[in-house]
Amino acid sequence: MRYQTKGVCSTSIDIEVEDGVIKFVEFFGGCNGNLQGISALVEGMKVDDAISSLKGIRCGFKTTSCPEQLARALEQIKEGKV
Repeated sequence: MRYQTKGVCSTSIDIEVEDGVIKFVEFFGGCNGNLQGISALVEGMKVDDAISSLKGIRCGFKTTSCPEQLARALEQIKEGKV
């Protein structure tokens, strides 16, 4: 699935989930090193665990962040909206 981010430096996130487990995450744009780190940390993690860890994270004065955008994308996958 490709998720179009909103309100952050990254432009989109590619995500693959299988049987409730995150198999692959790739951010496009944004802070490359940090986003590679987040991707590596969540790969192999259960979707629900990643959502609870990432939801609510803010970036500076923004109302969201790249990690929170990933949580929102995972929520859509979980709800079958994609």
